[in-house]
Amino acid sequence: MSLTISQLTVDHGAIRALDGVTFSVNRGELCAVIGSNGAGKTTLLRTLSGLNKATEGSATWGETDLLHGKPEKLVRHGLSHVSEGKSVIAELTVEENLALGALWRRNKAEAKETQEMVVHTFPRLGERLNQRADTLSGGERQMLAIGRSLMSKPELLLLDEPSLGLAPLVIEQIFAAIRALTTSMGLTVVLVEQNAMGALKIADTGVVLTLGKVAVTGQADSLMADAQVRAAYLGY
Repeated sequence: MSLTISQLTVDHGAIRALDGVTFSVNRGELCAVIGSNGAGKTTLLRTLSGLNKATEGSATWGETDLLHGKPEKLVRHGLSHVSEGKSVIAELTVEENLALGALWRRNKAEAKETQEMVVHTFPRLGERLNQRADTLSGGERQMLAIGRSLMSKPELLLLDEPSLGLAPLVIEQIFAAIRALTTSMGLTVVLVEQNAMGALKIADTGVVLTLGKVAVTGQADSLMADAQVRAAYLGY
């Protein structure tokens, strides 16, 4: 099973946000999608998760067509999307937010096991299960957003700018957790980031988007080692 995107084109009115985007991600791989503001990164994830409509092209996860399904149905097919901005429900406790992520799961014992795994991955959440989400720090809210997405037991995880606005040490912790989860859960991950170096360091493969088009793809370590890519897209 793999994520396969072919000639994906998305228009926002007169603006072409994605233009013929084509790449694939093998099962169990972490793919970093990098690029500056306006490159189309968020539009890509929103289109894959059913929140934006494609103009042309195709995107499949195994046998599942991602472009013509409702977001809630795609969750049942193993897709989970963590949008930019630490998307949690402020008025609910940490535990209640996590429970929301497992709403459709019928086996409550399995859901409890998943919660224990989330708390093991993010120990701070375990210390704050009864606290409201609006009392958490930015880093803790990001951990909760990722943790809640894991409660649906996804196979394909879409992460939009998880490092945004966080301190360097917290970013390091969250990136390390994402890498560990990819391995331990056998997740396939598409990680959208402006923090290009941080993302590529934990990724297997990388895709560089520029003005809605794929500029470069390749193994993450090869992209970091390529002087032209470094100069043009990584800033050193």
